[in-house]
Amino acid sequence: MELKLMMEKLGAPQTHLGLKNMIKEVDEDFDGKLSFREFLLIFRRAAAGELQEESGLMALARLSEINVSTEGVMGAKDFFEAKVLLSAGSMFEAEIREEKEEQKRQEVEKKQRQAAFKQLQSTFCS
Repeated sequence: MELKLMMEKLGAPQTHLGLKNMIKEVDEDFDGKLSFREFLLIFRRAAAGELQEESGLMALARLSEINVSTEGVMGAKDFFEAKVLLSAGSMFEAEIREEKEEQKRQEVEKKQRQAAFKQLQSTFCS
């Protein structure tokens, strides 16, 4: 889900199948998820030319890089400053935080319902 949201925010949305293929391309431990190490592997493979040209991962790598020789030092400076500002208080992080809070809230509600059910069940079984 995080990869899906990131690709959408970068302006390169992917299909579910496309996302699965992206993960599969760098999933070293075959858990179907991207660890931080595997995420960094995307950029290492892109720099080494090891990613397929039409790959969603190649699109991700291109969207996350800047060529100093064409943009100049000030362009690169602006690019990285913008990235830092985005990462510091990005809406993406806020969305993830909200999703985690919602999951916690749902888990608490589930436990409360289970406890209430067990209490009700004990009154009928006694």
